[in-house]
Amino acid sequence: MSGILNSSIGRKFAMALSAFFLMIFLLQHFAINSLSVCSPDTFNKVSHFMGTFWVIQYLLQPVLIFGVIFHFIMGFVLEIKNNKARQVSYAKNNGGANSTWMSRNMIWSGGFILVFLIIHFIDFWIPEINTKYIVGDMSGTLPNGEFRYYEELVHKFEPIWRVALYCVGFVFLALHLLHGFNSAFQSVGANNKYTKGLRGFGKFYAIVIPLGFIVIALYHHFNH
Repeated sequence: MSGILNSSIGRKFAMALSAFFLMIFLLQHFAINSLSVCSPDTFNKVSHFMGTFWVIQYLLQPVLIFGVIFHFIMGFVLEIKNNKARQVSYAKNNGGANSTWMSRNMIWSGGFILVFLIIHFIDFWIPEINTKYIVGDMSGTLPNGEFRYYEELVHKFEPIWRVALYCVGFVFLALHLLHGFNSAFQSVGANNKYTKGLRGFGKFYAIVIPLGFIVIALYHHFNH
């Protein structure tokens, strides 16, 4: 593994693989959160299953955390390596004319997303871990016997400042994905007759998924 990461191509390939993994997780996360709008009862049941099934908790969750950390570390490493490799400045080679704003600012959008993820972990993941593994309550229920997940989600989106933060975070995620989706496929050599279709799907994914999360946050804020 270390040998692969020592080369520029290897680092980009590893970065792309972690991006694919996180994009699949993001899609799954969106699908579950969408249930909170369509069917709170189903959302509660699915959330309880995801939060208590041992395969997800003890195998997939650590892999997800590793994937997030790896992706951000590798992103910063690639940015540092790329900056060192540049022999001339953007002013001389007119880099802005040959690249999009998103591609030139991936490090900044990624940095904001990292801050957003830390806040998201503090909001949702850490309280969940505390309830299940510190307090020892794996029932997932409120005192009235109903599942607590929907009520907790709605409560989180009551403050307007948190909703605004989430909306801005997902706007940055969209900007990040607009370049990152296609870049990941290019890094694994997906340059063929399907490239145009992948670009179209990439734009669709980069806009629709973050927009969907924004709609969910706004829905719960205005309907709590």
